[in-house]
Amino acid sequence: MNYLPLTPPGETPTRVMTIAGTDSGGGAGIQADSRTFAMLGVHACVAVVAVTVQNSLGVRGFHEIPVDVITGQIEAVAGDIGIQAAKTGMLASSEIISAVAQTWQRLDTDAPLVVDPVCASMHGDPLLHPSALDALRHELFPIATLVTPNLDEVLLITGIDVVDAASQKDAARALHALGPAWALVKGGHLRSSSHSPDLLFDGTDFHEFDAQRIDTPHDHGAGDSLAAATACALAKGYTMPDAVSFAKQWVTECLRAAYPLGGGHGPVSALFRLANP
Repeated sequence: MNYLPLTPPGETPTRVMTIAGTDSGGGAGIQADSRTFAMLGVHACVAVVAVTVQNSLGVRGFHEIPVDVITGQIEAVAGDIGIQAAKTGMLASSEIISAVAQTWQRLDTDAPLVVDPVCASMHGDPLLHPSALDALRHELFPIATLVTPNLDEVLLITGIDVVDAASQKDAARALHALGPAWALVKGGHLRSSSHSPDLLFDGTDFHEFDAQRIDTPHDHGAGDSLAAATACALAKGYTMPDAVSFAKQWVTECLRAAYPLGGGHGPVSALFRLANP
């Protein structure tokens, strides 16, 4: 695959922020985002919104960071270092979602915002209080450049159960109607297909991205990695379809390089890039 252009050594690289929760097992969340940022030659900035207690077997709990600390992290970085794109992950509660949305609007920035609406872990453990769904729909989605839900999240947010290409288009329309500039309905969980079809919609045109499904049980952090790679490509000036196409290739290679870890699901691996400079 063709990688993003790298900044020459000694020059300030592209800066992208992840606004998300930590993963104590290192497979997803801020840890996965930061690995993708680093392997793509991007400087990772971080706003921690929650600390999770988890491993490869599941999430045992999480602790929310105080809202003023979350907003302070975003504002401190934006006011000094600068943010050329950002992506969100686990945001935990309606209060945190509202604070992040309001802070982003106060920045008055043209930087793209990729929203990965993390509602539950891959094991089904809740990572978002049920009351926060409305805050996602009505406060964060309207200011998002792109939203990237998986099919379980699509069902929670829109009520649409995606089972085929037609319902995937219905879901994309429903997501776009909530306000983001672009909606991406990921097809990784569409088990009726031997492929992983993703569908991007801008309110007028559909863009389809397909890849052979990688046969691995180790897919922890795949959604984080795709959203992070998309944010990196957008920060580098890619158009949205080109950014999503790049991210789709990136996460496919991360899945191909996934490894076992602990007694449960291992993570996708951005470390494959170390062998493919």
